[in-house]
Amino acid sequence: MVRIAAIPALVAAVCVGSCGFGVTSADLFVIQRFGQGPPLRAVVNDGGTVTCGPRGARPISGPLLLAARDLADELDKDVKTGVKFPGRPASVWRYRVALQDGTLAFADTTAAAHPELGRAELLAAQLAAGPCARP
Repeated sequence: MVRIAAIPALVAAVCVGSCGFGVTSADLFVIQRFGQGPPLRAVVNDGGTVTCGPRGARPISGPLLLAARDLADELDKDVKTGVKFPGRPASVWRYRVALQDGTLAFADTTAAAHPELGRAELLAAQLAAGPCARP
């Protein structure tokens, strides 16, 4: 009889331990955009949120989160290989992406030769127009 009474308590303990209570997701990266226009600084979190300045975390759409996860993987490869992207004088925007393994800096004109950088620019524009839009 005692063993049967312990089962609900055991089930509750396993659920609390494995259901994610109190677990925070890691940040995928911090992306910054600056140049001829309003600057952007966005912390993209693997839990599906983005924090833009002092406004606190805001949710991002599923497709945007998937794009951010893929981008983090692609840019991490560039960081690990130590690739550098020289600035170009005709650029309008400059970007900086800080990942766990390092930071990439590049100009908008560099994306023509590196598709992953074009995807970073697109993500920055989507964040600036969506959850990071200024009121």
